Amino acid sequence: MSDRRPELIFSGKVASPGLAAGSIRLHARPKVDASPAGSPEEETARLAAALEAAAARLQDLAADAGVSELAADAGVAELAADAAGDAAAILEFQIALIEDGELIDPVRLAIGEGVSAAAAWREILDRQVADYESAEDDYFRARSADLADLRDRVLELLAGGAGAAPALAQGEGGIYVADDLAPSRFLEIDWQSYRGGALLAGSANSHVAILARARGVPLLIGLDLGAARLVSGAAAILDAEQGCLIQDPRIATRDAFEARMGQRRVEAEAEAAFLPRPAVTRSGRRIAVAINVDEPKVVENIDPAHCDGIGLTRTEFLFSAGLGEEVTEDAQFKIYARLIGWAAGRPVTIRTLDAGGDKPIPGLTPEGESNPFLGLRGIRLSLTRPDIFMPQLRALARAAARGPLKVMLPMVTVPREIEETRAMLEAAVADLAREGIAAALPRLGMMVEVPAAALNVAAFAVDFYSIGSNDLVQYVTATGRDCAAVAALHDPLDPAVLELIGRVVAHGAATGREVGLCGDMASDPRFLPALLDLGLASLSVAPARLAKVKAEIARHG
Repeated sequence: MSDRRPELIFSGKVASPGLAAGSIRLHARPKVDASPAGSPEEETARLAAALEAAAARLQDLAADAGVSELAADAGVAELAADAAGDAAAILEFQIALIEDGELIDPVRLAIGEGVSAAAAWREILDRQVADYESAEDDYFRARSADLADLRDRVLELLAGGAGAAPALAQGEGGIYVADDLAPSRFLEIDWQSYRGGALLAGSANSHVAILARARGVPLLIGLDLGAARLVSGAAAILDAEQGCLIQDPRIATRDAFEARMGQRRVEAEAEAAFLPRPAVTRSGRRIAVAINVDEPKVVENIDPAHCDGIGLTRTEFLFSAGLGEEVTEDAQFKIYARLIGWAAGRPVTIRTLDAGGDKPIPGLTPEGESNPFLGLRGIRLSLTRPDIFMPQLRALARAAARGPLKVMLPMVTVPREIEETRAMLEAAVADLAREGIAAALPRLGMMVEVPAAALNVAAFAVDFYSIGSNDLVQYVTATGRDCAAVAALHDPLDPAVLELIGRVVAHGAATGREVGLCGDMASDPRFLPALLDLGLASLSVAPARLAKVKAEIARHG
């Protein structure tokens, strides 16, 4: 590190906490290839090749983020290209755009009029991104970043690039710095080499921030450059605790950083000591701490003895390929059974398909909804599609015969949705019994993420409740979690949010029903004291935060 340039400190907001040191790597928006246009036939062929390469790369990312190994073991190789959780929906959205004639045809038309493929693509996509950004609908505004990511990926390919963050030399640590970072870009970066990131834009509640926290990658957003200039290759310290990026740190700054890093290593070792122990507060209260599973293969690196089972399994990864290949009952059963086998007697909670909102699935979720976050999503959608829902319920009933399984319904609003689902589940068990297939009736619970359900929680006849804090905060405060402009209002500690959580916890205590929380709040030490004070005794957290959460619980009175 050099002291020849003055130390510069750029402030930002913490999206994912942590400390990192390395060299700044600036990633600028790709430029349009300025070479003269070839013939319309040549430029059309160039565009087709770039789109094909982009689609192939996105499919590769989906496979890397998805269930490739478990799917192969389960004999469902067609699922190997599916992605996990929210990441899957984002990747599939971009793949669907590549195949969207309404988007691509105007580009081909401009090429036919003599414009180069790169210029035509940039002009049409810039216009589409602007339309998305100015839309009244939160869904389309949130999707503008995904559309911009696809625009830039294809532009890089048209310019002869690979469309990915360049690899660093072995042992070299980089700090990824850019205007923004789309989820698909995050997924393809080698975060062993790039040790953290800093973005000029972004939101602490965005998909990228959630991915970074789940994987333990330090990340700043809203980096304020002022009149100063970042220098690519300059030595830097990323302080995603105090919220700053320090370029060309002085010797004293580096020494202080190394001291803090040493302290964090000691803290990490101390926290790791809590992994094999039950989570218990200082007053002796036992807290169940399970893990969230976005993709089945995440459990391969976790000792089941270190947690109290699985508190949330997202099943969107099974369906995110747009139903081009049927997602069979057998395929689902084998994956669910693998998770139950891994848990070794600990409860496994599987959420039924939570499609819609910011997780559209081509061919399944409705198109053109004015506000998909308030539309046909979650259990509302599943109940309209028994052809999709019943095979999932049958697979879950079969898996329940293998071990303790809990089935959780998303976006429940009224008791009727529970009653209809329970009737379908009981019918599935009866049908399987008649067919001579082992099955059992799993415990049936609900996500509490709709304010109406939290206010009327006593009306729902379920076996357990799991509070989905991400959507609950969004709906109670009327703030989109991907919208940086209202980030200050998107407060998990808002008194109204805490009042609803407390109401559900109190009802669970009065009726002897388990109440857990599986949203981001459970993984964040800043919010744990408030949750524990409300009486919550069951949490489901990001796997990377398991040790820290158990240590924080041990410090609580």
